[in-house]
Amino acid sequence: MLTPIAHTPADGCSPPHLLDEHLRKVGELAASFAAPAWADWARQAGRWHDLGKYDPAFQDYIRRDSGYEAHLLDGQPSHPSHSLAGAQHALLTQPKFGRLLAYLIAGHHTGLPDGPAEYQGAASLSHRLAQGPQALADALRADIPADLLAATPLTLNPQAIGGKDGLHLWLRLVFSCLVDADFLDSEAYFQPEQAQQRRPPPDLADLRARLDAYLADKHAHAAPSAVNSVRADVLRQCREQAQQPPGCYTLTVPTGGGKTLSSLAFALEHALAHGKRRVIYAIPYTSIIEQTAEVFRAALGDDAVLEHHSSLDVEHETVHSRLAAENWDASVIVTTNVQLFESLFAARTSRCRKLHRLVDSVIVLDEAQLLPIPYLQPLLDALRLLTEHYGVTLLLCTATQPALHTRSNSFGDIQLRGLDARRAIIQREAQLYQQLARVRLHLPADLDARQSWADIARQISQHPSVLVIVNTRRHCRELHALLPDGTFHLSALMCAEHRSQQIADIRQRLARGEPVRVVSTTLIEAGVDVDFPVVFRALAGLDSIAQAAGRCNREGRLPHGDVHVFVPPDPSPLGWQRAAEEAARTVLGQCGADALAPDAMQRYFNHYYGKAGQAGFDREGLHALLTQHAGQGEIFFRTAAERMRLIDNAHTVAVIVPYTRQDGECSRDSHALRCRLQAGEMHRDLLRQLQRFTVSLPQPQFERLRRAGELEEIYRDIWWVKNDVMYDEKRGLLVGEIEAANPEQLLC
Repeated sequence: MLTPIAHTPADGCSPPHLLDEHLRKVGELAASFAAPAWADWARQAGRWHDLGKYDPAFQDYIRRDSGYEAHLLDGQPSHPSHSLAGAQHALLTQPKFGRLLAYLIAGHHTGLPDGPAEYQGAASLSHRLAQGPQALADALRADIPADLLAATPLTLNPQAIGGKDGLHLWLRLVFSCLVDADFLDSEAYFQPEQAQQRRPPPDLADLRARLDAYLADKHAHAAPSAVNSVRADVLRQCREQAQQPPGCYTLTVPTGGGKTLSSLAFALEHALAHGKRRVIYAIPYTSIIEQTAEVFRAALGDDAVLEHHSSLDVEHETVHSRLAAENWDASVIVTTNVQLFESLFAARTSRCRKLHRLVDSVIVLDEAQLLPIPYLQPLLDALRLLTEHYGVTLLLCTATQPALHTRSNSFGDIQLRGLDARRAIIQREAQLYQQLARVRLHLPADLDARQSWADIARQISQHPSVLVIVNTRRHCRELHALLPDGTFHLSALMCAEHRSQQIADIRQRLARGEPVRVVSTTLIEAGVDVDFPVVFRALAGLDSIAQAAGRCNREGRLPHGDVHVFVPPDPSPLGWQRAAEEAARTVLGQCGADALAPDAMQRYFNHYYGKAGQAGFDREGLHALLTQHAGQGEIFFRTAAERMRLIDNAHTVAVIVPYTRQDGECSRDSHALRCRLQAGEMHRDLLRQLQRFTVSLPQPQFERLRRAGELEEIYRDIWWVKNDVMYDEKRGLLVGEIEAANPEQLLC
C-alpha cells in the first residue's frame, strides 16, 4: 500500500507531504500555541483533524486532484470530506469531551458549525456526525500509527474558563490554535519560501526603549505650555500605574491630553512588568487607525506596527506585515473594533485563526464610548472572560468614559452585566478636565426648538475659520450648499483617498493660519487631529459633543475656543442615536455650560444606557445562542457569527468611484486601477488599492443607480460608477438620499 499523504504538490514533481508527519507536526504546533492547561486539547485536535485522509478513496482522490485547493475543499460537491472521521473518533474515544473536540475537527476547514440542526440544517454538527461512523470505518481500513489514534486523557476545569457561559470562547481559542497550526504547516509544504519570510516580531523591551527615546526627544523639543505640562503628567501616571496588577483599567483624558502615546506607554510598560506577549490597539474608525498607526510607526519604527484593517493603503504593507496579519504574529497591532469583536464571535477559520494571540496580551480600546449598544452585553461578556481567565489586561481609553458598570432596572433585574472591577489610571479626573478646559460651550435658548439650515448657515458664515459637524450625509450636503464658496465638505460619500486628501489640505491651511470652513459628518470628530477656533455641533449624544469640542482650540493657543450646539431641522435617526440625543438634551438642560465635566458625562451615560437599554443590549440574542444549551454541548457558533455584524454589510453595497488623487509627483487614479482589473489582473494588492476608492451605498440607492445604467459590473460583484460627472471633487458621489433599511448606515 502506498504511504498515506496529506498533500501533493501543485507541480506534480516535489515529494508529497506525508500524512503521519503532518498530523504530528500540527498537533505539536497547536499545543505550543495553547495555554498549558489546554495544550493537550490542541494537540489531540491537531493529531485527529485529518484522520479521514487515511481513507484509501481519499488517497486516490488527493493523488489525482493535487495542490492547495484540494487541501482546502473539505466536503464540497465532488470533494470527499476528510474531517468527519476524526470527529467521530473523538466521540468514541473521548466520551466526556468528544463532542467538544468534534466541533474543532469537523470545522477545521469549513468553520465552527452550529451544534443543533435548528438553524443550519445539514451544515450543523449533529447532521454531519450522522455520517461519521462510515467515515471513520473507511479511514480505519488503513494502517494508522497507534500513537496518532491514541486518546490522551483530557481535563477541563469549568471555573477556569468561566463555566458554561465561557465555553464558546474557550473552544474558539483552541480552534484558533488548531487552524493556525494547520495553515502554517501546510504553508511550509506548499510555499516554503513564504514560510521562511515569517520572522519573530520585535522584542517588547526594544520597543519600550524606542518609545522612551522618542518621547524624550519630543519632550525636549516641545514648547513650554500648560497643555504640554498636563500631557507630561498624564504620561507619568500611565507609567506608574503600569506596575499595578493585570486587569481592567480606564484612561480618561480630555481630547488633546496626549492619551494616544501615553496609553501605548502604559501598554508596553505593563506588558513587560507582567509577561504579556503583545499590545493590541482597537479603534472604531479606519480614519483614526491610519493616523494612530502613523504615530506609532514614528515612535516605534515601521517594522514594529502591524496595521490590520479593510482599507489599508498597500504602500504601508510589506510581505511581513501581510503574513503577520493572517494570525497577528506581531508585537503591536493596530486594528478595528470590527476586526477584533467580530473575530471574538467568528466561526470562519480565517477570522478565528488569530484569536490565540489575544491570550496574555494588553488590549487597548480607543474611544471606548463607541462600543455599539445593540451588542454591548455580549462584547462586555467576552472582554470580562478575557481579563478573568486568559491573562488579558484591558485598557478603556477615551475622553468620555462610558458607565460600563452592572445596571439593574427598577425591579432589581440585571439589565447589563458590566465591567465592575476597573481601575482608573488618572487619579483626579475632574482636576485634569479643569486643567485642559480650553473651550466655552454655547447652548441655544431652547433645546427643543429646531432651527432651519438657512439660519444655521448665517451663523456659521460669520466665522472665517469654523468646523461644523452634523449627524447625517444628507444634512452635510444640504448645509454645505448654503455655505460660502470654498467651504470643505467631508462625508462617507467621498472615497477614502478623497477624504484623506481633503483632511491633509485642511490641516495645511490651518497650519498656515489661513481661514478655512469645513462641514462634516461625524467621521471627523473622533481622532482626527484638527484645531479650529470655533466649532458648531448639531445636537447629538453628549459624548459626540465632547469629541467635537476636542477639535476646538486643541493646542490651547487661544484663551478659549467656542463650541456652539445647534438643533438641526430633523431629529437624529430612530434607535440609539435618538436615545443619545434625548439623553444629551436632558443633561444639557440640567448642567448648561458645565455639561462636558466628568460628573455630567457620567450622568449622561446613565440616562443614555437607561434609554438605549429599553431596546436591549443584546439585540440579536447572542448570549442565548452561545450559552443557553452549552452545558449539553450545544452551541450555535455559526448562527451567532452571522448575527454579529457591527457593520451591517447586508444593507449596503460598495461601488468604485472615478477619482484621481494628485499629491505632488504621486498620482493615484481609480481609472487606471479599474483598467488593470478589467485586463485580467486580479490579486490582493490591487483589490486593497481599489478599496480606497469605494463608497458604500444603501441597497435601495445602489439598485436605483444600477437600474438607471449608471453602474457597470467590472468583475464579479465589483461595481464601477460609469459617469465621471457623478463624482464631484468637492462633495463626492452625487446621489440623492434614499433612507436605508437601517438609518444608521447614513451617519458618516
